[in-house]
Amino acid sequence: MSDQTLSLPVAVSAAWLREHIDEVVLVDSRWYLDGRSGREAYLSGHIPGAVHADVDTDLAAPAGPEGGRHPLPAAADLARALGRLGIGDHSRVVVYDDANGSVAARLVWMLRILGTSAAFLDGGLQTWTGELEEGETTAVPAHRTALPWPADRLVDTEALQKELAAPDRLLLDARVHGRFTGEQPAPVDARAGHIPGARSAEWPANLTADGLLAAPDVLRERFAALGAESAHTVTAYCGSGVTACHDLLALEHAGFTNTRLYPGSWSRWGGDDSLPLETGDAQA
Repeated sequence: MSDQTLSLPVAVSAAWLREHIDEVVLVDSRWYLDGRSGREAYLSGHIPGAVHADVDTDLAAPAGPEGGRHPLPAAADLARALGRLGIGDHSRVVVYDDANGSVAARLVWMLRILGTSAAFLDGGLQTWTGELEEGETTAVPAHRTALPWPADRLVDTEALQKELAAPDRLLLDARVHGRFTGEQPAPVDARAGHIPGARSAEWPANLTADGLLAAPDVLRERFAALGAESAHTVTAYCGSGVTACHDLLALEHAGFTNTRLYPGSWSRWGGDDSLPLETGDAQA
C-alpha cells in the first residue's frame, strides 16, 4: 500500500472506512454539551476496534477563566494521551462522533496541524451500517513525540483584541446562529452575543441536506461570501474551541490555508466582563 492511499482528506466515507479499518487508528470522540457521558455512549456500542478519546480530559487542559472550557492541552500531556490511545508519530487516524463530525473535528484538526494524517467519518456514526461492539477496546500503546502547537495556527485573547479593527483579518463564529446573535444563549455561557466584528459561520452550514460535508466548491463559495478570499488570516471560534474546528476543516476542504483557531473561544471572551461584545446580526 502506498503512502498516498492513506494520506487522508479531512473526511472519509463509511465505505472507505470499512475497506481500510485495519489500517488506521479508529477513535470514538462522542461528547455532549448537555452533560451526557460520551464514554457511556461508547461503552454501550461503538464501531469495532475504536478507542475512546475524551474531549474534556484527553483533548483539553483543565478549564479555567484564562483558557475557557477546553484549552488546548500541553504538548507533553497530549502526547501521553495520544500514545495511550495507540496514536503514534506515523499513525493514520479516523475519528467519529454522532454529531456529523462537529465533535470529531477537534481531534482531527489537532492532529492535522501537528502533521498527522487524520480524517473524520463523514456523516458520523449514523452512516455506519455494520455491527457495533460493547465495552472497552484496549489500544496497543504507541510512541508519540511531544510537538509544540504551531504558533501560526492559533491566536490568543490579547492578540485577537489587537486585530479586531484590522480589515484584512476575518473572524468566524461557528456556533449556531442563535447563539451568535444572543437570542439563544447557552446555559454554560456567562454572557450572550459574539465577539465584535465576527461573522456568523455556523458549522451546520458546512453540511449537505444528508448531513455530509459539502463539496469543496460549495464551501469555497460559502466562505468567499464571508470574506475569506481577501482575508490575510481567517480565525474561527465557537463556544469552547470544539465545533470551530469543523469550520477550520471545511475551510481546508475548500482550499483555504491561512486559518487559525481561537482556542478560548466564547467561553473565554464572553466570560470576561471587561471584553466587548455585540448582539444581533449586522452582517450583510
